[in-house]
Amino acid sequence: MKKHIFFTIFSSLLIFNTSCNNDFDNDVSDIKPSAGEADFSRYVALGNSLTSGYRDGALFISGQEESYPAMIAAQMNSAGGGDFKIPFMNDDLGGIPAAGVSNKLVLSVVNGSLAPVAASGTATTTLDNIYVQGGYQNMGVPGAKSFHLIYAGYGNPANLASGTANSYFVRFASSPNATVLDDAVAQNPTFFSLWVGNNDVLGYATSGGDGSNPITDLSIFQYAYETLVKGLTANGAKGVVANIPSITSLPFFTTVPYNALSPQTLTASNPNQIKELNAAFSQLNQVFVYLGHAERQIVYSETQANPVLIKDKDLENLGGQITAVLTANGVSAQQAALFGQLYGQARQATADDYLVLTSSSVIGKPNTAAISAGVPATLAINGVTYPLEDRWVLSANEAKNVLAATESFNSIIKNLANQYNLAFADMNALMVELSKKSGLLYNGVTYTGTFVTGGTFSLDGVHPNGRGYGFVGNEFIKAINKKYHSTLAQVNPNVYTGVVFP
Repeated sequence: MKKHIFFTIFSSLLIFNTSCNNDFDNDVSDIKPSAGEADFSRYVALGNSLTSGYRDGALFISGQEESYPAMIAAQMNSAGGGDFKIPFMNDDLGGIPAAGVSNKLVLSVVNGSLAPVAASGTATTTLDNIYVQGGYQNMGVPGAKSFHLIYAGYGNPANLASGTANSYFVRFASSPNATVLDDAVAQNPTFFSLWVGNNDVLGYATSGGDGSNPITDLSIFQYAYETLVKGLTANGAKGVVANIPSITSLPFFTTVPYNALSPQTLTASNPNQIKELNAAFSQLNQVFVYLGHAERQIVYSETQANPVLIKDKDLENLGGQITAVLTANGVSAQQAALFGQLYGQARQATADDYLVLTSSSVIGKPNTAAISAGVPATLAINGVTYPLEDRWVLSANEAKNVLAATESFNSIIKNLANQYNLAFADMNALMVELSKKSGLLYNGVTYTGTFVTGGTFSLDGVHPNGRGYGFVGNEFIKAINKKYHSTLAQVNPNVYTGVVFP
């Protein structure tokens, strides 16, 4: 998952009440904890950043302490559970300077507005291996996809330069050629949790489907996931698996609206800006109509919120035709070619497009790279006159790709859970509930998935904060209790860390 996330938040954000309620769930607190048909004596958790406790764009000690496996292990402890060791980072900053990993995000007041910024200070975590005493039980590896957990060499520092190793696993792998699965199975676990697959679609989604991080092939996912389940259950261990939340429930994709350009924003520095924009695009719009693509006209409203201008690589490229028509109508060859280049695959966004959270830092700002390349400044305003580049927006077609893959991967996970008689935690359903306006109520506190103010997501917009992980932990516990007739107590999300305000 993305590690470098910087953007601006408007000062109108409401401050969430961070007071704590120390009461545990009354429905289970009076029941004596028991393992039921399970054996919690050696619990191992496999997964990616969500399993590790990653949040606020980094992995750090206090976040690791509030990981959902740590919460589950604490509840298992009173029902026969054993030690649960975590491969702690060296500090609470989360950066790894030698690997180019930045410090965690913190809220700060920047130019009168609240904004997440990288925490100050020099992080002390190195790439030195810390494997001791037979390994660690929290084996969540930030950035890992399903097949990475079975890849020999994923913890080999010699592979870091080629991108085939992971700096986090390098720290706690038992040997350079060990797989995450190998190190888990070597502990002979009696119980396991497995939550992986998010990155198999999320990497594509957070990069705007720009091609730099493709969705995992379905056959590869099937093979990797079944290999993981087979390996973990080979010695008779029981366990719980979880499915993948839809991107439509994550604030990283739902916070910045497709129509982020209000008339007030567009006219802040020039009262006539909207009229001038419409005049500037009038000839191009006539070309769109002439070419039979009236739907691509670029028009700005003086009374309603305006869609952001984006580049959609799935559109037919009309660049050559635009250039030809404009040239035939007296526009200079240079100007006509520029318009063809800029707007050949341009359109204004719709409600079916998802602008990523980080796009808020560039929308309405000059595109300095374009200006340096010779584009006039008036045509180089991101999302206004310069189509927002692919990495900043997940188009409707790209979103369909993600949602289809998520559905297919979740079907595989559920089928394998049934085939291997494992508990199943529906994290997709949990995140859907949180994403609703009504959210979830816990001990008098209402939680939603709204960025910052909803109380469950961290500042990176993808990972939960401590309280959000509390809900995740409870979903696992409920699934475990249902399947194995155990009576593990649920945790109280209110006692964990939420968003910290300056």
